[in-house]
Amino acid sequence: MGLTMQSTQIGAIDKKADKKLQFGNNTIALVGNPNVGKSTVFNALTGLNQHTGNWPGKTVASAIGSFKYNNSNFTLVDLPGTYSLLSHSKEEEITKEFICSSKAKTIVIVADATCLERNLNLVLQVLEITRNCILCINLMDQAKKKKIEINVKKLKDILGIEVVAITAKSKKDTEKLKSAISKCSSNLKKTYKVTYDSAIEESIENICNNFDFSTFKSSLPKRYVAINLLCNQNSFGNICEEMAEIIETEKIKLSKVGITEHNIEDKIACSLVLAAENIGKECIFQNYNEKADKDLKIDKIVTSKFLGIPIMLLLLGIIIYISIIGANYPSEFLAMLFEKVKPYLIGFLSYIRVPDILKNLLIHGVYETLAKVVSVMLPPMAIFFPLFTILEDLGYLPRVAFNLDGVFKKCCAHGKQCLTMCMGLGCNAAGVTGTRIIDSPRERLIAILTNNLVPCNGRFPILITVSTLFATSYLPNINTELFSSFVVLILIVLGILSTFGVSYFLSKTFLKGTPSQFSLELPPYRKPKFSQVIYRSVFDRTLFVLARAVSVAAPAGAILWLLTNINIGDNSIFYHLANFFDPFGKAIGLDGFILISFILGIPANEIVFPILLMGYTASGTFNESFSLLEIGNLLSANGWTMLTMINYMILTLFHFPCATTLLTIQNETKNFKWSLLSFIIPTLLGIILCYLTTSITKIFI
Repeated sequence: MGLTMQSTQIGAIDKKADKKLQFGNNTIALVGNPNVGKSTVFNALTGLNQHTGNWPGKTVASAIGSFKYNNSNFTLVDLPGTYSLLSHSKEEEITKEFICSSKAKTIVIVADATCLERNLNLVLQVLEITRNCILCINLMDQAKKKKIEINVKKLKDILGIEVVAITAKSKKDTEKLKSAISKCSSNLKKTYKVTYDSAIEESIENICNNFDFSTFKSSLPKRYVAINLLCNQNSFGNICEEMAEIIETEKIKLSKVGITEHNIEDKIACSLVLAAENIGKECIFQNYNEKADKDLKIDKIVTSKFLGIPIMLLLLGIIIYISIIGANYPSEFLAMLFEKVKPYLIGFLSYIRVPDILKNLLIHGVYETLAKVVSVMLPPMAIFFPLFTILEDLGYLPRVAFNLDGVFKKCCAHGKQCLTMCMGLGCNAAGVTGTRIIDSPRERLIAILTNNLVPCNGRFPILITVSTLFATSYLPNINTELFSSFVVLILIVLGILSTFGVSYFLSKTFLKGTPSQFSLELPPYRKPKFSQVIYRSVFDRTLFVLARAVSVAAPAGAILWLLTNINIGDNSIFYHLANFFDPFGKAIGLDGFILISFILGIPANEIVFPILLMGYTASGTFNESFSLLEIGNLLSANGWTMLTMINYMILTLFHFPCATTLLTIQNETKNFKWSLLSFIIPTLLGIILCYLTTSITKIFI
């Protein structure tokens, strides 16, 4: 038995990529609700190691892998999680379309053993489309802890399909599932069919009997097509006039018995839920469970009205504090390492006779910029991401979403925006991509446009440095690390509050509408797999974000060197640009050098502060290594006051997204207007706040 591994990420909206993939006779599709361990099953079968977060809506793309069993090669497609095939979100449409396309020989429906009854809703919908299914009941170990017993044989008899109960991390269970997949062929058994309201059943039968399906280019079962057409006439694109008339006639009949086109989906969903409940009563048994009771007791605390938010802020503050304390020494070590390597690079470039101007560009421009970005950015990320991932795997992040869901609803936004906001704390580009889990296009746009209002990991070093300088300059007797953590936490809270305000503003102006409803699942608490957390958070997140920052920082370093080393008259281009922006900078309590450092730092937030120091020293290079005291003296010599420090932190929090995030927004929205608005909103907010603090200070001081 051999194993081959490959992985292709299909973007949730990129259908061109889907066309390039070749699906053979042994293609298997993994389907399931969010958070049922579908990605874990995928990893177990293929040997791939994809990160599996313990919160709903994690998968927003389709992963493709392969495995070999009994000399047969199988292609495995992990489809985005969905609660229903009647859903209208773009990602969940991917799942529905793939199942309906008949590209997969077998559909493996992954269900959570701890909440199987709810998962059966999707199982029953898939059975309307195809008989070639396997129900894979995952997390049997969790069910055992909760004293849940499942009569697998009876469930198999009722549904009429193969049922396999497993724990995905068990090799023995994985082999059992592979065996079931390899043996699965066209299912000729009679599978379970849901009986809907009598009037709906009559309409389904009339559509099936009165329409010539041979003219309808689809191999889907007549019954499934009829159900979908009743719910949405355009489910399968434009239909012929004859079919449209039949559907309209049946809808008129249904309306006479109180079933309108607006509530027919609800009626069908109710029938599915009742059918799942009836099956559950026959096959699922649960005794009192101490662990489940413990989870409820914990949830009463962490999701309580009075303690939920303070606990969230406390945990976030602890993570920030640990990141600040832990990043100091690694940052110093990396900076020293880069400084030691530099002479060897200079020697090598001299040896191969690189011209002096090009050598200076490469060393003092590109290399020193990269050295600053890596030494400042890598250590806090390498600490922050694993700690954040532990909270994610533990199952705490859905509780954060629960705590903030009501506020987002009042802002006419979507509750899942909280989840994408949390992603933005690590990287705003990742947060923007994460908005794919939001069904409504309007609410998704709101989440995209406001994601940059929470500070990403790249802005933390700037905020930490300036807040530490503030403490040493004006509060000499205070613990600087604790003060810096507190300031960063306050700024994050300010960013969250601004997210609420801007979301409300957008929902009442450019993006009017009412918030849609969604089901928020609170998964059971699970012990994080620390080795996987560290490995995946470093390689999937830290190094990925670092590589992206490096790719934009390298050319930025070259441009910066040119701007600071090419003179017009007696001063550099950089100096002239700073003078041009200086009047406006002074009006908002800053200066021209600060503003130009933000503008030139658009490739990566990490280089904004080093650019500022480079401008103040007029060195044209990043090679100066400053202590905190020297930085403080340099800033004071250039007119920095308490007000300057406060405004600098405000502008660090509220300014345009980095180049990577802007490109991500453009890719996600496909509209330059929204990319431009995402640039304007935080920048305008930062300028207004800086102007207000400056004006108020002038009144009282």
